[in-house]
Amino acid sequence: MTDAPLIDTRNEEDKVLPAVVYGLYLLGFTNGLTFIIGLIVAYVNRDTAGPINESHYTFAIRTFWLSIAWFLIGALLLAFGIPLSLLLIGIPMMIAGGAIIGAVSLWFVVRCVMGITYLVRGEAYPRPLAWLI
Repeated sequence: MTDAPLIDTRNEEDKVLPAVVYGLYLLGFTNGLTFIIGLIVAYVNRDTAGPINESHYTFAIRTFWLSIAWFLIGALLLAFGIPLSLLLIGIPMMIAGGAIIGAVSLWFVVRCVMGITYLVRGEAYPRPLAWLI
C-alpha cells in the first residue's frame, strides 16, 4: 500500500471545449467564419456543462451577441457617414463609427483573454452576464 494522497477529480471539468470556443473567437479575426463555429460550440455544450464551464459558455455567448450589436451600430454610423462626408457632415459619423468598431474589437479580445485566464485557473467566470469585463 502506498501513502500517496488521493486526488478528488470529480469536480474538475474538461477545459478543452471552452478553450476551443475562445480560440475560435480569436481566430475569427482572420477569417470571420470561426466566430460562428465558436458560438455554435458554446450553445451546444452549455446545457450539459458543469457550473464552471457553463459560466464560460454563457460568457462567450454573451460576448458574441454584444459585440455583434455594437459592431452593427458602428458599421451603420460608418455607412451613413461615408456618403455624407461629401458634404462634410458625415465625417464625425465616420470617426464615431470607426472608433466604435475599434473599441468593440479590443473589448472582444480582452474578454476572450480574461475568459482564458479564468479557465486556466480552473475558475468559473465571476460575472458572465456583465457588459464590461
